[in-house]
Amino acid sequence: MKARGDSSKGVSHILGLGLDGDGQKRITQADKFSVVGGSEETHEKMSETLIKTFEDLKRKGKALEETSREELGDIIRKNSEF
Repeated sequence: MKARGDSSKGVSHILGLGLDGDGQKRITQADKFSVVGGSEETHEKMSETLIKTFEDLKRKGKALEETSREELGDIIRKNSEF
């Protein structure tokens, strides 16, 4: 993914933001993604989806930075079907 106005590939990071809080503060961080907020169920689903997404990318031999937004969206949608 490219930064706005920048033609070179930079460092990419996915941020998952859960909006259905239950009063608890939840943060999960990894090298290429963070999940913040959400109920226990939502936070767990988002984290699992992103873990599966990065496993798929690894199997394909691709880094996040070299994956198109369209392909990434397809992979995330596939992995979020529970």
